[in-house]
This record gives sequence, structure tokens and C-alpha cells, in this order.
Amino acid sequence: MFSSSKKTNPQPAAKQAPPSILSAGLTVNGDLNSEGEMQIDCLVNGDVTAVRLAIGENAKVVGEVVAEQVLIRGEVIGRIRAKSVELDKTAKVRGDIWHELLSIAAGAKIEGLCKFAENPRDMVAKLSVVSSEAKDETEKTVQKAIKGAAETGLSGALPGLAARAATAS
Repeated sequence: MFSSSKKTNPQPAAKQAPPSILSAGLTVNGDLNSEGEMQIDCLVNGDVTAVRLAIGENAKVVGEVVAEQVLIRGEVIGRIRAKSVELDKTAKVRGDIWHELLSIAAGAKIEGLCKFAENPRDMVAKLSVVSSEAKDETEKTVQKAIKGAAETGLSGALPGLAARAATAS
């Protein structure tokens, strides 16, 4: 009560920005970057970078998603790079997922590869360049296979193969 000790004022905690919320009915064309939390409930045509990211059930992101934590309830068409990825039962992902932690609820749909990676946010995608000669060689191989299948009678088992074999000649 009558102590001579000085009162110290506590240091104010670092201000944390409120989450950024992109509501339904909005269309964003361009990249989004946030130093904090972001919730997307709309269409985004571009890459999204945030610390924590939630993609709502009716939302769609067409682009790369990079975050520390991602919760997906909607649709993502593009690569996801995050330390922690959680796919809800309504999630639809068309693209690769690079992750440290991955949680997939029953009913979630994934069309792509799931790859464990330490520090996936820091990884840069490696582009593969295919020479035109290699591309031509692959096309020739495919055409030979189609032609061979048509000649051996397999074209009846595969709809459209006969027509494709005819154009390959």
C-alpha cells in the first residue's frame, strides 16, 4: 500500500492489424499481399500472399496461394505453398500443394500433387522447359500409339480413337 517501489507501465502489445475481409460479390483482378490475416469470400484472379488465409465456401482463387496457414472451404485453381494446409469437406483444389502439415476432410477434392516440403513458402517453383524437338518426338510417339491401336481393333473400345487415328494418317 505504502511501498516505495515505482509503478511500471506495461509495454503496449504490438498492434496487430485486423483481418482483411473480401466479401462475396466482389471480383479482384490482381495479386493480393497481406502481412496479417485475410479472409476471401469472392473471386480473385491473381496470386494471394498472407500469414493466415481463409478461403470461404463460395470463394474462388485463380492463382498461387502462399501463406503460413491456409484454410480452404472454396475453390483454388493454382499451386498452394503453405506451412499448414487444411482442406474442408467443401474444398476443391486444382493444383499442387506444397506443405509441412496437411489436413484433408472427407469430401474435399484435389486434382494435383501433394508434396511435403520444409519451408514451402520460401520455395520457388522450378519451370521445366521442353524443347520443340522433344515436343515433336512425343507427338509422333502418341500418333504411332493411336495408329497402332486403330489397326489392332482397339479403336472400337475407345470412343473417338478411330477419328483421331484417321487424322494421324
